[in-house]
Amino acid sequence: MRTRLLLGNEAVAQAAMDAGIGGVFSYPGTPSTEVFEYIANEPGRNGKVSALWSANEKAAYEEALGMSYAGRRALVSMKHVGLNVAADPFVNSALTGVNAGLVLVVADDPGMHSSQNEQDSRHYGEFAQIPIFEPSDQQEAYELTHRAFTYSEEIGLPVMLRLVTRLAHSRSNVAFEHADEHDHAAALRPLPNPNDWTLVPAIARRKFAGLVEIQKRLLDDAEGSATNRLTLGGKRGVIAAGLAHNYVLEALGDARDLSILKIGHYPLPVALIRQLVDHCEEILVAEDGYPFIERRLNGVLGVPGKIIRGRLTGDLPASGELGPDTLAALLGQPREETVAPIQDLVGRPPQLCRGCPHADSFKAIVEATSGYKHPILFSDIGCYTLGVAPPYRAVHACVDMGASIAMAHGAAQAGVRPVICTIGDSTFTHSGMTPLLGAIRSDADMTVFILDNSTVAMTGTQPSMACGESLLQILKGLGVNEEHLHVIEPLSRRHQENVDLMKKEIEHPGLSVIIPTRACIHLHRKISEAAAEAVLV
Repeated sequence: MRTRLLLGNEAVAQAAMDAGIGGVFSYPGTPSTEVFEYIANEPGRNGKVSALWSANEKAAYEEALGMSYAGRRALVSMKHVGLNVAADPFVNSALTGVNAGLVLVVADDPGMHSSQNEQDSRHYGEFAQIPIFEPSDQQEAYELTHRAFTYSEEIGLPVMLRLVTRLAHSRSNVAFEHADEHDHAAALRPLPNPNDWTLVPAIARRKFAGLVEIQKRLLDDAEGSATNRLTLGGKRGVIAAGLAHNYVLEALGDARDLSILKIGHYPLPVALIRQLVDHCEEILVAEDGYPFIERRLNGVLGVPGKIIRGRLTGDLPASGELGPDTLAALLGQPREETVAPIQDLVGRPPQLCRGCPHADSFKAIVEATSGYKHPILFSDIGCYTLGVAPPYRAVHACVDMGASIAMAHGAAQAGVRPVICTIGDSTFTHSGMTPLLGAIRSDADMTVFILDNSTVAMTGTQPSMACGESLLQILKGLGVNEEHLHVIEPLSRRHQENVDLMKKEIEHPGLSVIIPTRACIHLHRKISEAAAEAVLV
């Protein structure tokens, strides 16, 4: 049995390889990116496992669903807000069902280390009425991923695997128990009945009835799952979900006089929860994310005669990550400080990298709009969102992928001016093209800046779907008036000419698109390192 030190994300990816997937599908997004990259960079893949970045999460899920339909196992990974983008095919795939196993890996981000919100994907799984696996450590991430493919085929449904940032991005030794089982050359599964996959109302109603009917089996499976484990002890109990189970064990140390219900397989194992509630007088619900279990345990009126503690009661923080220290204090097991806290450390907020092309773009935009009393500057998801900080203050709103163009169009329809928006080349192809079509059709009085740095910089310089000449051709094909379509070079020596052009296009009472084009400095470094390695070889 082989063992390697792996991130939680990498453990998932290795398990998917060992399960014999035909492909992995994703769009870069922290904290999920490494799932795809581990497989894409695996030398043993040898072209047998497809690993191509997708345009966005919706496309990734649909591509994975297509591979499943065709008879090969598929893995699709994304961060929690990416599931918002993929929600349409995800929810409907619970009706079509799957052919070969389909596993969706969602990495949630409690504490918002690199995200807009703390969204808990367990709600999506419950909403779609599919099973959810939630591992407590890296080894279980490997085992549950492998099991998820088999289970997906047994029940004919997609299975969600939920990670959180600390598990996704921490390392532990993982034993590859199934390393010799995969066979990427295995025959395709027979194609399913097309009358099960075409969701016209008559078929969809029948399929939804089947989804409702299978819920009892899903509950029975969760009740009997080895991943859901009840240990009865004292009259104080803990329900610990996923990674929170690790935190509880660390907090308790050798003091194990509590009753503990570990949950890692959903739907919630109602019978096990009932046993714990009947046995205990007080129950703490520990879960990293929303009070998903706590709210269902409490219901509307609570549990008569029992004390339930958790995020809703204020015993645990209402937001942010859990941790062993927080739980130890609540469980009466205070932990000693082993490392002295650092004193008087000056905070260093995130900022654009030194030499970043976006810095020159924002500097020019700020100067070009300085003559207006209230310019409105929308922006988008990417490292350029850091233009919100001094010295630029060039971002007034950032909501979700592609929103900058749509929000700018709405503001233009309100009659205010000037309206500016900034969006990256990858974000533009992810979800900026569709709202631009509307702005083009109405010739909206707004100026769009597509900041082309030739890569998906924020998540590690993954390839962009369109940059340079291909991006320009897309814009022309969409119908942008070429008289008001410009490519500029964001450099200090071109600052004044760039400002002059920006002022001219901002004054134009219609749609203008300006593309500041200069590669990310980290992409330059990556190319230089690759070239140096090639010379050495």
